[in-house]
Amino acid sequence: MGLFDMFARKGPGAIKKHAARVANKRAQNPDRWESIQVLAKMGTPESVEALLARFEIRVDPSIVDQEEKEAALKGILAVGAEAIEPIRAHLQQTTKVSWPLKMLEKLLSKEEVVTELLAVIEDMSTDYERDPDKKIQVIAYLEDRQDPRIVGAVSRFLEDDNETVRFHAVGAAFAQEDPSAAFDTLLTQVSEEESVRVRVRIFEGLAGVEFKIPKDRQDAIRKMLPEGFALDADGTPRH
Repeated sequence: MGLFDMFARKGPGAIKKHAARVANKRAQNPDRWESIQVLAKMGTPESVEALLARFEIRVDPSIVDQEEKEAALKGILAVGAEAIEPIRAHLQQTTKVSWPLKMLEKLLSKEEVVTELLAVIEDMSTDYERDPDKKIQVIAYLEDRQDPRIVGAVSRFLEDDNETVRFHAVGAAFAQEDPSAAFDTLLTQVSEEESVRVRVRIFEGLAGVEFKIPKDRQDAIRKMLPEGFALDADGTPRH
């Protein structure tokens, strides 16, 4: 093989060709598999970017879909630190966050992964969205992580237009060692909250930390108590 042939297999033209095939769910499975393997062997940030496109499509049968994604994942992780920037950029753009987060969890510390998640929701609105799925996914992921920055970051989503976002924001706040920074917003929100499951989650959280509701807010809060909850004389919710 001459130098020209080697470049043709590894240069920008080759990446473009294989990237297009990897992202094409109508391509033949063996052809797409071959392209995944070629890109994985290249081991560059550009090939990582191309492989990330595989996670944007789903193919049948499901076992092939999973095998191809696992192969792409393995190829990306093999690149190491140079894969982080393409993954970070992909995470900002994609609506399918589970795979890029799985990659970052292998390449970054827990604290750094939280930093990436907080960067994703930083510019998100709390207004109505036709498709809030990405916001829901990221805030739900934060429920499984502990970091002192999380409470402040999710507090505004306690008042989100979407009920599921609010539900997970409550969970993320109470999953932290010190959720007290969210208490004022939680008390304000619970007085207006129409969703029973969100109110239940708020009161379960308040009861769990034995938070005492201020006297001047107890009457309003008592009216919003879900079935099975009560306020002690000192204002502590009980379940």
